[in-house]
Amino acid sequence: MSALDFRPLSLGEILDRTFFLYRRNFLLFVGIAAIPYAILVVLVSSFVLLARLAGPARSVAPGRMPISPWAMGAAGGGFFLAFILFFSLFLISAGAAVIAVSEIYVGRPARIWGAFRAALKRIWSLLGILFLGFLMVAAGFILLVFPGIYLGCRMSVAFASALVDEVGPVEAIQRSFALTKGFAWRAFMIFFLTVVISWALVGLFQVPFMILIAASSKNPSLAILWMVLMEITNLCASVLVAPVGTIGFVVLYYDLRVRKEAFDLQMMMRAIGADPTPPPATGGVPSMFGRDAS
Repeated sequence: MSALDFRPLSLGEILDRTFFLYRRNFLLFVGIAAIPYAILVVLVSSFVLLARLAGPARSVAPGRMPISPWAMGAAGGGFFLAFILFFSLFLISAGAAVIAVSEIYVGRPARIWGAFRAALKRIWSLLGILFLGFLMVAAGFILLVFPGIYLGCRMSVAFASALVDEVGPVEAIQRSFALTKGFAWRAFMIFFLTVVISWALVGLFQVPFMILIAASSKNPSLAILWMVLMEITNLCASVLVAPVGTIGFVVLYYDLRVRKEAFDLQMMMRAIGADPTPPPATGGVPSMFGRDAS
């Protein structure tokens, strides 16, 4: 697979390239996004099946708890560990998508398990970015919401920087702030588009089932069936939407590197065997090749 052309892109071209990459590598990105959801569905289904096989609950004498405090504590601890496990798995999945987009972008083949392995190696950096980013955005939201949105946009390419540049969380956030300086509105538009698509798909999949559930109010069994199908379609919608924002932010990351670090020149020098040492991210170095779309 040949690398994509490196030149400054307009916002419309960034979005167009995002959907082009998604369509062209649909199974790759859907597969990466579906793995955490598939594991979650299998485990939840297993718990439900085990509960069914356990049979009806035994009668309990009045005044006694049906479950011992130790059992309740063990169950709570198990749910907490499961939450940490799935949270980490979803984070690794997002990182794997970033790795896959980056590999495709520079002309290398991308594989699902290879992307997961590469993301797993950087899990601590991803967790660090998420923790520091949460603190910064939360502080910004306390200051009348808009600063939180702005800070979130400025940190939008931190994941890509941590995975592609292989830097720690603090340096990745610093690089994201340097790269997005003057271009935070583009990150906001990618956020906005992702939210709109997500809401549209959820509405498209859920509204018909909500109508069917309301129409089946006198038939509980049928209503439960519609509820199960609604949750399945909601899961499918989540899997379909998840790659859009990730791809968009990686495309934005490379576009900003072209604009501010002459990344197109680095790729050309690397191709001819010259020293591709990158210049610092400063105030916007225009590309020498292609048109400088603003």
